[in-house]
Amino acid sequence: MTASLGLAEFDPEGAAHVAALTALLSRATLSDGQPPFNDQTLADARAGTNFVVLAFEGDRLDSDSLVGAAAVTDDTLELVIAPDARRRGHGEALTAHMLTSRTGPLLVRLLEPFVAAHPAPTLAWAHGDHPGARALAARHDFEPVRTLLQLRMPLTAEMPPPPGVTRVEAFVPGQDDESWVELNARVFHGHPEQGRLTVDDLHARMADDWFDANDFLIARSPDGEMIGYNWLKVEPGDTVGEIYVIGVDASHSGQGLGRELMLRGLAHLLGRGCRTAALYVEEDNTPAVPLYRSLGFTDHTIDVQYRRR
Repeated sequence: MTASLGLAEFDPEGAAHVAALTALLSRATLSDGQPPFNDQTLADARAGTNFVVLAFEGDRLDSDSLVGAAAVTDDTLELVIAPDARRRGHGEALTAHMLTSRTGPLLVRLLEPFVAAHPAPTLAWAHGDHPGARALAARHDFEPVRTLLQLRMPLTAEMPPPPGVTRVEAFVPGQDDESWVELNARVFHGHPEQGRLTVDDLHARMADDWFDANDFLIARSPDGEMIGYNWLKVEPGDTVGEIYVIGVDASHSGQGLGRELMLRGLAHLLGRGCRTAALYVEEDNTPAVPLYRSLGFTDHTIDVQYRRR
């Protein structure tokens, strides 16, 4: 049985809540090799537009007592338990709460009950596909429906240079915002997350401390039209650089632009001091996965999305 937990709805304006959640996510990322929440979840949490619950032990919520957090964005659940608090039933308790208690009073210790008028989530992400997450999903009648690969490759001076055929420039904030959102929506039409990004979502990413417009490579036609992009993400002090999102307009696909943008991105990450490149890709993305593997990317971790039966 788990120890008695306190539960609190995350307050994005509360300094103690923000500090505790930030510390928890950092510890989990360091332990697991990848973040437990995706960037959209974090952006929505900061804006107070999704539903986040913090689980803690003791008589007060702070960075030392916080043992878990769960977020529901739209109808998708993400959950993390502190590395040193796992295998104590906290994940089970927090999952059960998020699935069954979100429309009525919470059974909490030390805090007043509150009502959250949110439907229970029908989807869940397991970042890392850990055995514990698979078992937790099975107990709550979730089945895997989608697999996201994280691929990585070493960056060396011996990498092939980009061909340099296409006009590629840095993203210009305030000028390229709407054009990029429109192109991204076309490229990822039907994608459940990426294809739905708005200008506000873009601005939320641009407000993050990792954003650098020089790492946002924009491919343009001779007349200046945006025809592709490779957005790179380099966290301060990190030697792993991410191909955050890459896309090519359908009217310019099949012409080698995707490979050129990849090579330009890898060269840019190497020049930024990164030693490893990372990217995420849907397992069934047959055009992209062979391209990435041909460049030297290999499997690193797997994310699995589950749907409740």
